[in-house]
Amino acid sequence: MAKKIKQKTESLFRLTGSLVIVSCLSALLLSYVYTITKAPIEQSKNQAELKAIESVIGNDFDNNPYEDRREITTADGQAKLTFFPGKKQGKIKRFAIKTYSDEAFGGRLEIIVGFTINGRIINYEVLSSKETPGLGTKVAESEFKDQFQGLSPKSESFKTNKDGGEIDAVTAATISSRAVIDAINRAYNAYDKLSTGGKNGKDD
Repeated sequence: MAKKIKQKTESLFRLTGSLVIVSCLSALLLSYVYTITKAPIEQSKNQAELKAIESVIGNDFDNNPYEDRREITTADGQAKLTFFPGKKQGKIKRFAIKTYSDEAFGGRLEIIVGFTINGRIINYEVLSSKETPGLGTKVAESEFKDQFQGLSPKSESFKTNKDGGEIDAVTAATISSRAVIDAINRAYNAYDKLSTGGKNGKDD
C-alpha cells in the first residue's frame, strides 16, 4: 500500500514538474514571438497613420506632420488626442487629429480627421472599428464621408438628419453615423480649446 502511495506521489510530482516546464516554455515562446512581432506591427500601424494623414490633409507642406505630432487634451480634460500639423514656413496651414468615439455600435471607433486652420473638415479616414460589415462599416465609404467636406462642427446642423441636422445617416446604421460626428466633435473641440477659438488663420 505504501509503495502504491509512493508511486502515485512520484507520478504527481513528475506531472506537476512537466506542467511547470511546459508553462515556462510556453511563456518564453510567447514572449519571444511578441518581441519579434512588436516592431513590424508598430511599423505597419505607423504606415497606416501616415497614409491616413496624407489622405485627409494632403502632402503640400515643408514639414513632416507625423514627425511633428503632439498630444492635445480633449475639451473635457479627460483624454488625449494626437495632433498632426501641416506647416509651410513654420505656420500651420492644415492639420489632422487622431480621435475616437466610444458611442459606436461595436464599441470604440477611431478615425483621423483633417481640418483647415479655421476648423472646416477636409476629410476623414477610419483607422479602426468593430462596426457591422455592410452597415456600420459604410461610414468609411465616400458616399457618407463626402457629406462632411467643408462643414464646420460649430454649425447647428452638424448632426444626422434624424437629429435635425443635414448629414444623411447610413441606412440602418444611425448609431455608427452619430459616432463619427461624436469623434469629429471631440477633435474639433480639442483644437478649439488649443487655439482659443481656431481663428488664427485663413481657409485654404
